[in-house]
Amino acid sequence: MTYIKRRHGWIACSERLPALWSLHMPLRIFLVEDNPLIRQTMQDMLEEVLGARVVAWADTEAGAIEAMRRTEWDVALVDLFLSQGSGIGVARAFERRGAGQRLYVVSNYATPSIRERCARAAVDGIFDKSTELDRLLEVLAPGDPT
Repeated sequence: MTYIKRRHGWIACSERLPALWSLHMPLRIFLVEDNPLIRQTMQDMLEEVLGARVVAWADTEAGAIEAMRRTEWDVALVDLFLSQGSGIGVARAFERRGAGQRLYVVSNYATPSIRERCARAAVDGIFDKSTELDRLLEVLAPGDPT
């Protein structure tokens, strides 16, 4: 028997049910981006292409950390350079996260040294905004195991 934690406690279900639910539940995405135009463009893209749902967003490191701790999310997409603080600080705050949660950095500065810093902060991947958004969408697509 499998048990699933729901808002009001645990429920028992068959092992197949969670897999079936995941086919119908949209991916819950938390965006950390300080540029309103980029944030809206990413939200539109994620919702249209993936059927995902942006559950919340933040534009500063402190705001992101606080909001991510009280929001249920599956994937966080974090920009490196924020109006206050950095995406690396957000990543470090969530080095230990739920088993089903993934954190990706999306930046225009995906240099080898930045990629190394992100790896040390337990980031699941880094994608260049200008050249790798298609790759990001492939990783986030339903059924992708990464």
